[in-house]
Amino acid sequence: MKQYFTRNIVYYKHYYLDFFQEQTEAVKLKFNYTLGIIATIERVPEKFFKHIDDGIYEVRVEVGSNIFRVFSFFDEGQLVILVNGFQKKTQKTPKNEILLAKKIKKEYFNEKEK
Repeated sequence: MKQYFTRNIVYYKHYYLDFFQEQTEAVKLKFNYTLGIIATIERVPEKFFKHIDDGIYEVRVEVGSNIFRVFSFFDEGQLVILVNGFQKKTQKTPKNEILLAKKIKKEYFNEKEK
């Protein structure tokens, strides 16, 4: 069966890959599965991909009782840029993680303009 991609997913610098490398195999598999859904399905369920604030989205993964999030944003319409990730330990998403994602997004677009 041939896969058609709705959107491309890329990593900006080392942020996502550093986070990804620290995870267990089960978490890595679930992230790969979830990113596959985001890349190939036109309307991604909020369970996997949710808008947070100011153009920042979170990729959402649960493995057992553990919850993980990776922030991302769009560039050129259907290009998803993955940035910082973390394990969620409380109901609310930590503000410092959102601020970091916004800072990385700004850095990305500033570099792109040069």
